[in-house]
Amino acid sequence: MVNTASSSSPVKITVSSGGKAAGSRSMGLTSPQPRASISNNNTNSPLSNRASGGGGRRFSGGGNYSSMSKEDVTEATTSEYVSYTVHIPPTPDRMPLSTSQTSLPEDPKNNNSFISGTIFSGGFNTVTRGHVIEFSTVRDDQPIKSKLICGMRGCDEEAIKGVGTCECGFKICRDCYKECCGNGGGGKCPGCKEPYNNVSDDEEEEEEEEEEEECEDQAKPLPSMAEFKMDKRLSLVRSFKAQNQNHPPDFDHTRWLFETKGTYGYGNAVWPKDEFGSNGYESPFDFENKSQRPLTRKVGVTAAILSPYRLLILLRLAALGLFLTWRVRHPNREAMWLWGMSVTCELWFAFSWILDQLPKLCPVNRSTDLSVLKDRFESPNLRNPKGRSDLPGIDVFVSTADPEKEPPLVTANTILSILAVDYPVEKVACYLSDDGGALLTFEALAETASFARVWVPFCRKHQIEPRNPEAYFGQKRDFLKNKVRLDFVRERRRVKREYDEFKVRINSLPESIKRRSDAYNAHEELRAKKKQMETGSDVSELLKVPRATWMSDGSHWPGTWPSAEPDHSRGDHAGLIQAMLAPPNVEPEYGSEADGENLIDTTDVDVRLPMLVYVSREKRPGYDHNKKAGAMNALVRTSAIMSNGPFILNLDCDHYIYNSLALREGMCFMLDRGGDRICYVQFPQRFEGIDPSDRYANHNTVFFDVSMRALDGLQGPMYVGTGCIFRRTALYGFSPPRASEHHGWFGRRKIKLFLRKPKVSKKVEDEVALPINCDHNDDDADIESLLLPKRFGNSTYLAASIPMAEYQGRLLQDSKGKGTQGRPAGSLAVPREPLDAATVAEAISVISCFYEDKTEWGKRVGWIYGSVTEDVVTGYRMHNRGWRSVYCVTKRDAFRGTAPINLTDRLHQVLRWATGSVEIFFSRNNALLASPRMKFLQRVAYFNVGMYPFTSMFLIVYCFLPALSLFSGQFIVQSLNVNFLVYLLGITVTLCMLALLEIKWSKITLHDLWRNEQFWLIGGTSAHPAAVLQGLLKVIAGVDISFTLTSKSATPEDGDEEFADLYEVKWSFLMVPPITIMMVNAIAIAVGVARTLYSPFPQWSKLVGGLFFSFWVLCHLYPFAKGLMGRRGKVPTIIYVWSGLLSIIISLLWVYVNPPSGAKPQDYMNF
Repeated sequence: MVNTASSSSPVKITVSSGGKAAGSRSMGLTSPQPRASISNNNTNSPLSNRASGGGGRRFSGGGNYSSMSKEDVTEATTSEYVSYTVHIPPTPDRMPLSTSQTSLPEDPKNNNSFISGTIFSGGFNTVTRGHVIEFSTVRDDQPIKSKLICGMRGCDEEAIKGVGTCECGFKICRDCYKECCGNGGGGKCPGCKEPYNNVSDDEEEEEEEEEEEECEDQAKPLPSMAEFKMDKRLSLVRSFKAQNQNHPPDFDHTRWLFETKGTYGYGNAVWPKDEFGSNGYESPFDFENKSQRPLTRKVGVTAAILSPYRLLILLRLAALGLFLTWRVRHPNREAMWLWGMSVTCELWFAFSWILDQLPKLCPVNRSTDLSVLKDRFESPNLRNPKGRSDLPGIDVFVSTADPEKEPPLVTANTILSILAVDYPVEKVACYLSDDGGALLTFEALAETASFARVWVPFCRKHQIEPRNPEAYFGQKRDFLKNKVRLDFVRERRRVKREYDEFKVRINSLPESIKRRSDAYNAHEELRAKKKQMETGSDVSELLKVPRATWMSDGSHWPGTWPSAEPDHSRGDHAGLIQAMLAPPNVEPEYGSEADGENLIDTTDVDVRLPMLVYVSREKRPGYDHNKKAGAMNALVRTSAIMSNGPFILNLDCDHYIYNSLALREGMCFMLDRGGDRICYVQFPQRFEGIDPSDRYANHNTVFFDVSMRALDGLQGPMYVGTGCIFRRTALYGFSPPRASEHHGWFGRRKIKLFLRKPKVSKKVEDEVALPINCDHNDDDADIESLLLPKRFGNSTYLAASIPMAEYQGRLLQDSKGKGTQGRPAGSLAVPREPLDAATVAEAISVISCFYEDKTEWGKRVGWIYGSVTEDVVTGYRMHNRGWRSVYCVTKRDAFRGTAPINLTDRLHQVLRWATGSVEIFFSRNNALLASPRMKFLQRVAYFNVGMYPFTSMFLIVYCFLPALSLFSGQFIVQSLNVNFLVYLLGITVTLCMLALLEIKWSKITLHDLWRNEQFWLIGGTSAHPAAVLQGLLKVIAGVDISFTLTSKSATPEDGDEEFADLYEVKWSFLMVPPITIMMVNAIAIAVGVARTLYSPFPQWSKLVGGLFFSFWVLCHLYPFAKGLMGRRGKVPTIIYVWSGLLSIIISLLWVYVNPPSGAKPQDYMNF
């Protein structure tokens, strides 16, 4: 036994060596081959050892040296095993440890051997060998042995089990046991020194045979990983027998498995089903560790579709170039005015098509893995032993403004779907913004909170989908599908009855509030008259008693009144905040059995509900409240003080959660590697209540399934106003942690930027870098803190919530990317602070009408003001700072809403969108002024958003050209020659093939594509020209644009027709241009056919060309004409009057400009 130690190192290694005559095998730090090395007496200087001795040998362990004294060289070279002295000098990555760090804890089982990270090799007629790749420790007084190794000093044979073992549990091999029981042993146990029990040799041999038979079919046990207590500075290597040199050269693995009944061992390919769990084995390891797998995956469109798609774009671009070149070089000398107008329109259409097609070059699809999200954030670990949810919080915003146009029942169903969402209850907070301040909405929300105590546990217990009660009970399918609980039918019937009563209460609220208010107001009038009589005033004087709106507790409603009294009108009322449901506890709360009070059995169901808050911001005359954008910013400030969720989901009141896992799907993108650069996750909009033919393209699938998927392959989709999960810090106007600037032609030169650093040498004017881990003595950090009131207002609560929201939105430390700041796992598994009066008072102060004065709310922070399409502008600003967005298309629709199916409502909706685009084009948000952080194709997409309404001017002219051609007998070309027809055929064929490939990779239908083309022409000839006119008036003359709220269709009652709004005709001035186009083209077709038939020299080619384009116009306007007919073919008289007058005026003007041949000018003038 040799004890070698270093006086300066806390490491002490016990090493044993033995010669060839030794009776026992050596245990310790040994080598199977004889080696010689030289040692120096000064163990404090390993470098001097190497320099003086020259025999020091450096290992790959990073600063580990081995040495040996000169006097032992001769003895060592003749011995079979040699000793080593291991010394580890202190280095920057290996600093000396204290005694408490290097000493091992006291372990009563000190006879165990710790061997880790060993790879075993061997086979038929070969000796099993171990290759050590890790380090472990030993103790000074006794070598540590495994439970299956002999406990005798210097022996490493396998210990016997059962027969001959002592009651003290001392492990001993068969050879050592025979020696103890034979000569010199005295038959006593080496551990307790007590005599062994007498066992006959026959029983011993029989037991040995049984053990050998049992072990033939078993895999060799691996050492238990739970027993390893490693220190990476020490090493313990066991000696092995010399390799047998007489083994055959070829090893037949199949023969070995058959003859020896061998197994494959343990691994993810094969794991014995009945071996683990005994004899010290561990249970099978989870080889597919989902916590290390990515949460999302980007799936590109297959090259078999995408490559031909891109090739066809190039071919059509070439065909357009050839066609336009031919058109310019071959004018129609007989009708230059007709040729000039047509060529101008065609050039613009080609330009518009390029803007629309370029962003579609890189479409992608994405998928998520929700099981990985659950394992990573909701599984027990060292930092979160209870397995509480470590997911970040989400604040859900629902906006409404007018309970008459947005029925309270629709809003209530949306709120119920949010409260029942499949997300940790304590991490969800729902805020309803009532911009109208109506008592009807307030009391409907109170009824909703009451019904949620029944509806939400029912959804959780039976996994209900969708979790909107109106949509669930209205499904026309088998509700028993995939339901296995015996009490489901009974409880569903009870909940359905309760929901019917809930609907009755909601629908009767307007009348109930009116009766209540009338009663209180009458009582107040009587009191006023009585007081007048008591004071002796003139009874004939008219008393003015305000017609107030009264709450159920007998107090005045602080919001708006129907009588529009001062301080109680739609533009003049106080701010209101009411927490309908308080923040829930962290621990689950289970209900009770069904009884008279409880409709369903909730003994094993969590009955907690998320926090629900009613918010109505203050409005006063003289302030610009900025419509929906101002209401959303008020919710941002309120939620920052009350819940401060790092992520925000905004929904319209008619868009409910159709997929209860939608929030988890969106969070997969936010929390995956690289998710800290994502500003929002946009979901597609899906609609219900649309007529089966989708007459007015309400589904808008071409935009949501083609254009948005294509933008997802660039910098991300646009924000479309609802169904979007935001990162709160991105809404605050901060820059992403990392960004890229694109320079050169088409942005081909990319420069990476790391923005979140304590000191940034260069800052862009529109850039706010969020300071992270800044030095408290840093002057820049002090300046940033002083600028917070200027940017966010003077609320200290709001300023303090900003870094907290940023920290909670970080990625986990094991999933963060380069240059990111991560948070430790389990840091969000903490209870939320309860609400108090001071918090609510601060929340009320930040929704005051003057809070945003002299701040950057609406300019750079929150939703951006200045446009009726604030959603597109807000998303554009984020992309302009370098953020990315993601388009999340789930297998089951994430959200569903309603869309106006009435023609007039649909046209007004399109008018609002187009007007906002015109505003964007004439503002600083034009994509031509974008920063270098926006990709080139993303910039083209945003530029097209501002440009597409102007196409309507050329489209209207082009729709009148066929009629003018038929009236005049001319055509846009001089003759229909072969070149013109070939170019036209090439353009048409390539366009059709592109459409088919878009259908292939976007999964839309041909019917959707055709409906989109039809409504493109309907909107382009009605709403878009009006939008251009309104936009120009606002830019030039400063005329403000106001729009009425789009009416939300309520669920039809029993007996009502499902699509009644589809057949209702509402007059609008937007209908005049399409009607005029239809009537003019119809008259032109009749005139052209009659002229050709009765002409002595008919020009059939020009007639065919004019008829073809006229029928093309009329086919696109067919849905519009069908909508004008109404249910029974009735058309309002005013439509005929306007259309007839315009048609007559246009016909007379045409006759005046181009009189018939043979007519005398004086006769024409007399006419």
